[in-house]
Amino acid sequence: MKTTTMNRRTVLASATATAAAALLPRAAFAKELLRMSTLGPGTSPNLVMTTFANIINRELPDFEIQVNATGAATRHVLEVAMGKTAFCMSSPVIHALMTSQRAMYAKMDQAPELAKKLRAVLNFPMGIYHIAVYESSGITSLNDIKGKRVFLGPPGGAAYTTMSSLFKSLTGLEEGTDYEAVKLGWDAAAAAFQDGNLDVYCNPTNAPSPVLTQIAVTNPIRFLGIPADQLETEAVQALVNRPGFGLDTIPVGVYGDNQVNETETTTLGVTVGIVTHEDASDDMIYEMTKTFFAGVAEMRTSAPWLAAITPETAVKDINMPLHSGAIRALEELGVSIPDIARG
Repeated sequence: MKTTTMNRRTVLASATATAAAALLPRAAFAKELLRMSTLGPGTSPNLVMTTFANIINRELPDFEIQVNATGAATRHVLEVAMGKTAFCMSSPVIHALMTSQRAMYAKMDQAPELAKKLRAVLNFPMGIYHIAVYESSGITSLNDIKGKRVFLGPPGGAAYTTMSSLFKSLTGLEEGTDYEAVKLGWDAAAAAFQDGNLDVYCNPTNAPSPVLTQIAVTNPIRFLGIPADQLETEAVQALVNRPGFGLDTIPVGVYGDNQVNETETTTLGVTVGIVTHEDASDDMIYEMTKTFFAGVAEMRTSAPWLAAITPETAVKDINMPLHSGAIRALEELGVSIPDIARG
């Protein structure tokens, strides 16, 4: 992400003034309009956070959440910290980089102080890194991707970096040299894979993914994973041990009879979350958190992917303070709050 170094005093003064304006008590309006930024369509954060907005807009008439699905999460968190946006998607790794002023925040001297203004509402599984191929392709392992057209994720994004690093660590193959890393957005990539214009399609998404479920209705598909004998290698462990990352599995048969894998597929899993500003109303965050999980419980039968979204996962991999309203809601739902989440 391209960043600009700003005067610390100017940024913090702007953050305070804008936060106060953006987070006025809802009594001042008939309906409080709140902006929520997330990743683009075709991603599980978009699906989860759009569901969050839909439930809140339906059940809490005092609020209207408008979803913005453009831009990068690394910029969205800055907008929330400055009070320009009410909610956004973040992740444990983004928060760690922002707090330690590394990577895309290396030249932003104010990044650590802005990070202190962020509060988690809830975490949720972004998903399992699916590495999908058609059975008819003849590709049965990551070593077979040489010379193929591969979608790693949108260029410049975390998924692209993660998958290219994983492929290199497991096979020694590099994007642009040994295989073509096709540069598309999430929606366009899903369509390209459906049309047969990609050999390998990667997506960190909850299983069963609606996109891949639709494909598997009429096409035998295979998921590639990390071989058991490479799980403990230094390169794989370096990816697994990043904040919010870990190993996960795609179960056999989760995509029906056309899923050809006969054993579960081991791959990377990643946790992300919804964050807000520290000055957001305690009662508002409390009501939204309770209402969201009540709505999710009612929807699980018709939306199987929601099985992974629970009050317990709201604190998984958390490395930042929860908003006080979220703490109150989650404790009422029986969740044990880790010390790190209490600030």
